[in-house]
Amino acid sequence: MTTSNPRRAAHATRPWPARAPLVHALACTIALVHAPMSQAADAPQKEHSAVHSLAPVVVTATFQQSPLTTVIDPKVPQQPIPASDGADLLKTVPGFSVMRKGGSNGDPVFRGMSGSRLAIVADGTQLAGGGSSRMDPPTSYISPALYDRVVIIKGPETVIAGPVGSAGTVLFERETPTYTKADATLDASTTVGSFGRNDQTVDFKGGTPLFYVDVDGNRTHSNDYRDGNGDKVHSSYNRWNVNTALGWTPDKNTSIELSAGTGNGQAAYAFSAMDGIKFLRQSTALKFEKKHLTEHWTKLEAKVYRNDIDHVMDNYTLRKPDPDSTMPLAMASDLQRNTTGGRIAATFDWANRFHLVTGLDATSSTHNSRVGGPIGSPMGYYKAKPRVRDARMENQGVFAEGTWHATAKDRLIAGARIDRPRTRGYKIATGTDSGMNMGSMGGMGDSTKMPSSGAMTLNTTRDATLPSGFVRYEHDMKAPATFYAGIGHSERFPDYWELFGQHVGTTVATFRGLRPERTTQLDVGLQYHSHRVKAWVSGYAGIIDDFILIHYGKTSGYANNVKARIAGGEVGAEYRLTDCWKASATLAYAWGEDRTENRPLPQMPPLESRLGLTWDNGTWSGGALWRVVAPQNRVALGEGNIVGQDLGKSAGYGIFSLHAGWRIAAAWNLTAGIDNVLGKTYAEHISPSVVAIQGFTSSTRVNEPGRVAWMKLSLSL
Repeated sequence: MTTSNPRRAAHATRPWPARAPLVHALACTIALVHAPMSQAADAPQKEHSAVHSLAPVVVTATFQQSPLTTVIDPKVPQQPIPASDGADLLKTVPGFSVMRKGGSNGDPVFRGMSGSRLAIVADGTQLAGGGSSRMDPPTSYISPALYDRVVIIKGPETVIAGPVGSAGTVLFERETPTYTKADATLDASTTVGSFGRNDQTVDFKGGTPLFYVDVDGNRTHSNDYRDGNGDKVHSSYNRWNVNTALGWTPDKNTSIELSAGTGNGQAAYAFSAMDGIKFLRQSTALKFEKKHLTEHWTKLEAKVYRNDIDHVMDNYTLRKPDPDSTMPLAMASDLQRNTTGGRIAATFDWANRFHLVTGLDATSSTHNSRVGGPIGSPMGYYKAKPRVRDARMENQGVFAEGTWHATAKDRLIAGARIDRPRTRGYKIATGTDSGMNMGSMGGMGDSTKMPSSGAMTLNTTRDATLPSGFVRYEHDMKAPATFYAGIGHSERFPDYWELFGQHVGTTVATFRGLRPERTTQLDVGLQYHSHRVKAWVSGYAGIIDDFILIHYGKTSGYANNVKARIAGGEVGAEYRLTDCWKASATLAYAWGEDRTENRPLPQMPPLESRLGLTWDNGTWSGGALWRVVAPQNRVALGEGNIVGQDLGKSAGYGIFSLHAGWRIAAAWNLTAGIDNVLGKTYAEHISPSVVAIQGFTSSTRVNEPGRVAWMKLSLSL
């Protein structure tokens, strides 16, 4: 098999790379980084060959590997407990936060930006949830362990993965296997932990020079967890996924792949008066790839796909309706989102001096809903009701992104993209009354808007032409370091949740009047990578014109455009103290200001640091992680985004965790950990409010789990 897998060599030692980036700009890291930098620059070659690095058994700090890019191996355990979904994995990366809703299915937030400001791409496809209040974000349908690689690109610094994410782009990727002879690989794991955590994952790849098959599946389960006080949080979940890909490789430069997958599950929610009792995903795709077509045309790739989401919420399957609440009857809401799309791209190379990717992509998505109750309900059985379409969203885009190697040490990367989005709304109120939003009743969550009796409605369409682009300069310095600076601009059309979601009042005037969001952002940074030290710093500052702000209300809120400013950055360093000991530190900060209302931008995470110390002798390993979060006093009460609103100031906290590992053999690894060793009671600043449920905690925010013990056994053949 010609493709390589770094996890296959986890048991073998290898030298640290001799070149990579430099970081040296923040005072908090100078003491850690400065001395090793000087030593590394003058170190003789024989010292370089004496220092070895092992692939980590448990990852406690995720680092930026190249300018603005972080790459994660999702099959390696991360602390805290190995991820149950895509958001769980992302929260281990500096700059990311997660809006916790229960035990799983949280919504990722990067640098204080969420929703469609953070583009999520799953195996080259656009995946969108159906819930009108983001109870099923795209990451809730993603099981990270079933992917080979996760790539995070900070800021609006790529145009080839679909509409540009102004905050960043996250790519969950699968490798296309190629074989020179009959061969097969197997990755499998099982995880057990506190509160009934029980996961199983298997990924089989096999083939010949002509054919290959990739079959993977997983199941993840947890009971309700308890916070540090021992109070139960309504948070149980159970989910499974299965995917299959069949490939034909008639020659070494050609591949055709047909893939299909499905999954489903349930999740209890502490923040809502309803739970998710169905997360049905059905996906199909056809991919074609041809390499080395001519001397300079190095690759042609094309893909068409369809992703269908059927998401059901109710208040009677995983709980009992509260007769004293604003929703005393048993109710259900069924939301459906069907997305079809395609992409074609060509790659060109000229003598290793210029690299170009150009192409076009398109998506079309429809959203339908129906509301009712169980069999015998006075509202009618929800499955017997017809689905009602409320929106159709389309986008066509054309893009080009190139890299010019001006010299051996200087690179210029630039990209441009034009998108043509179009959204059609159905039965939108023509007056100021947008109707009763059933989703706002007592935190009901995802439902559908019902026009008021006698209200005038009509179907209406809006579209736009939106340009995006970036340019970035990278320079390799004399030291093993890289400096980079880039400026990017993205224009983002209002998404489904901003036009039709639970927290906005949709009328014809608001549907037509909410302007696209325009972000212009500067990204700068340094990276350093020597024999013993890896370090980096990335900073950003941006101007957001027509920032889409959500104003929350007791029954229904509204969205409007404001001027905003954002700034912040991340810094990290890793120092190999000896061949076995390694220390690491990261720091992340995000700041935002609403210049129209002269107040802080809401939903900004506080300053956060992670300090780690690990020991690894090649067979046994162990380590500690201390996560320290500062108080957040900059808030905008009652304002937020499609994910949540500011609930008030929050206190700081520190969480201490431990882990250990045993490389049993070349193919077997056993890892274990204790998260929140001291059993502290805390909640993230970015968190939804809690809906009162009898027998469960009634905290303001959704409390995080208390002490959690876990163990994972993995096999890689």
